[in-house]
Amino acid sequence: MANKTLLEQERLHAAHTFLDAVEETRCGVLKRLERRRRALMGQFFTPAPLALFMAGMFEVRQPVLRVLDAGAGIGSLSAAFVADMRRRTHRPQAISLTAYEIDSRLIGHLQATLELCRTASLEAGIQFEFRVIEEDFLEAGARSLAGDLFTPRIEEPFDCAILNPPYRKIRSQSRERKLLRAIGLETSNLYTGFLGVAMKLLAPGGEIVAITPRSFCNGPYFEPFRHFFLKDMRFRRVHVFDARDRAFADDEVLQENIIFRAVKISDRSDDVVVSSSRDPGDFALRSRTIKHDDLVRPGDQQLIIHIVPDGDGDAIRHQMRKLDSTLEDLGLAVSTGRVVDFRAKHLLRRQPGAETVPLIYPCHLQRGFVEWPGAGTRKPNALAPGPGAEDLLVPRGYYVLVKRFSAKEERRRVAAAVYDPLRVPSDSVAFENHLNFYHIQGSGLPASVARGLAAFLNSTLVDSYFRQFSGHTQVNAADLRALRYPAWERLVMLGERIGETFPDQEELDRLVEGVIYHG
Repeated sequence: MANKTLLEQERLHAAHTFLDAVEETRCGVLKRLERRRRALMGQFFTPAPLALFMAGMFEVRQPVLRVLDAGAGIGSLSAAFVADMRRRTHRPQAISLTAYEIDSRLIGHLQATLELCRTASLEAGIQFEFRVIEEDFLEAGARSLAGDLFTPRIEEPFDCAILNPPYRKIRSQSRERKLLRAIGLETSNLYTGFLGVAMKLLAPGGEIVAITPRSFCNGPYFEPFRHFFLKDMRFRRVHVFDARDRAFADDEVLQENIIFRAVKISDRSDDVVVSSSRDPGDFALRSRTIKHDDLVRPGDQQLIIHIVPDGDGDAIRHQMRKLDSTLEDLGLAVSTGRVVDFRAKHLLRRQPGAETVPLIYPCHLQRGFVEWPGAGTRKPNALAPGPGAEDLLVPRGYYVLVKRFSAKEERRRVAAAVYDPLRVPSDSVAFENHLNFYHIQGSGLPASVARGLAAFLNSTLVDSYFRQFSGHTQVNAADLRALRYPAWERLVMLGERIGETFPDQEELDRLVEGVIYHG
């Protein structure tokens, strides 16, 4: 027993020594590579603690593992996978790893890492072979899946795929979009393209563990991807970080990321473990087990993924489900502001004049109402008449405005305010593109409905619910359309309780709770 314990300690020490060498290489390469070029390629190298955390999620038990590392970089994820397999009680007999990397500057480092993986595997009694493919994974995989005659088919499906895919938007008519359309996937970012191709290359029962932005979980841009992915895959583990800036601290990335493990299987009955921690090195995990149907609701046409790492979130979600109405039921609509300022420069005016109309920016939203003009703002306050100006205006009336973006330090994601025509005397008004506005067929709302709707949107209930399915600071009109709303008469009742100033947050929450659910 003593000899066995000593052997395990030696193995652990060897694993850490081997990973330390890979991490040292990663840090050195990171310093030498130009940040701008890495950003253009969507490269964000995976730190060792993060890579190990991901590798530990796999539950594979096959004797021979065929592993895919797509967009491998210097091989940090491959190294973490090998290190984790070495220290398991049920080790595989053999690992066959395929690593794709397009950046020629990294190929030598990747080869060196995988040679270290070979040595470390053999020391643990695991046969190891690898293949480095210096090609664009998305192109090679998509062409193979589409049956391109000039691209060698990837014959053997993979048992495991471990990914930190590149993050970069891809244009509608780009080569990447055309390649992905050929396999039935419409998506606007490289990271979901990589996930889609990797998923298609998995064997039945195969597992994928990936770290990605959380943005694919909701919104119209990623809805086709969610349908594509969830047709074949089921989540088994989802992890979120409390702090947005910790996962890729070296790159100063503020994107909210998640790590997930999904299995290529059709059964939705299995449980999903949802967990959270402050950062990858924080082992004080908070976790809970839910049904897959609680993560992705059956019957939801948009397939929004609700990530709720604590039990309090269930109560919030159940409260929102009790609400009576959709926007369509209420006869309301929400649109994005029409004024894109760089396209309307010739119409913008710093201060209002005799013939101008008010131009409302997010900075004009103050304490639940629009305060205009803004004396302390650098933004224009008015729109002058001119070619195209009429198309940018809406008629006088009450509107509810919601900021489309919030700064990382802001306490709230959803911030709403009432545009009150009695406070801003004008026959028409223009809303800038960083605002969403609620209206009735392009015109204003009744005053009490506008105030009630703004109060509801500013509640902690709505803000907390929004965070369950949105991992970014952007609030799109589509997100607002997806919400449930109180019935018309409840909005009227709530609006009648709002005076010339909005109450503080605690009082507002009590008011919303009382009127919406008990009034």
